[in-house]
Amino acid sequence: MNEEIARRLREAAQAHQPDRARMLARIQRGVTGPAVRHRTPSRFRSLSRAALAGIASAGILATGGLAVAGIAVTSSSSDTVTAPPSPSPSGSPSESRPGSAPGTPSSRPVPVVPPPVTTRPTPSTTVQAQNGPLWSAGSVDPHSIVYWTQENLVLRTTQPLTALTVELGFAQTGGLQDTGDWQTLPSDDFTVTVQQSGGMLVYRWVLKPGRTVPAGEHEFAGQFNHATGVRSAAGDVYRVEAQGAGGSASVGGGFTPAR
Repeated sequence: MNEEIARRLREAAQAHQPDRARMLARIQRGVTGPAVRHRTPSRFRSLSRAALAGIASAGILATGGLAVAGIAVTSSSSDTVTAPPSPSPSGSPSESRPGSAPGTPSSRPVPVVPPPVTTRPTPSTTVQAQNGPLWSAGSVDPHSIVYWTQENLVLRTTQPLTALTVELGFAQTGGLQDTGDWQTLPSDDFTVTVQQSGGMLVYRWVLKPGRTVPAGEHEFAGQFNHATGVRSAAGDVYRVEAQGAGGSASVGGGFTPAR
């Protein structure tokens, strides 16, 4: 009798097709809900407790293995892991900042006004002359424009001067008109004249009697309007005559064009 029952149980176990969905639901109910006791069918009540315990153990092991396998397959095929986006490198923003648009130039012409000139020519860009205590250099001021020009003379003396005459002569190339002059020495120490003479516009500084020019560097400048265009300074000249404790001395030369 026992062998017949055992044979039928083995055949039933081999022919059994487990319902995975139902087993998963049963396991879930067993985890989340209270334990449920199933009544043993009446046809198995006559089996001995030992036989029933063995059969139950084999069934639980088989069912548990299938359930665990089903859970593993379901988890690997249904779960999706999304990796977080990689952070941008430090100091490298992900979007560019718009720059400022270039300004639109005004359509109105800007009037050109001759600026007050305080620049000093350097010996490397001027025509130089030296005699005794005197050293001189003439140049066209770089602020000159197409209808207005300033020309500068730098005069150095290594000893005081008791007499001094400075002349700047600008060739009449067309439309030359005096617009001003200046010097670094006190204006009250000189008599200044400007006149047209021999086809030239001449600026002259004469040291007044009893006045003295100290040793050092001094500047003289003449300013004038002229015909519109780039003016050549090729015909412009200067001349300096001085008297000091060591005797008289003179220098002269031309003006280097502006660069």
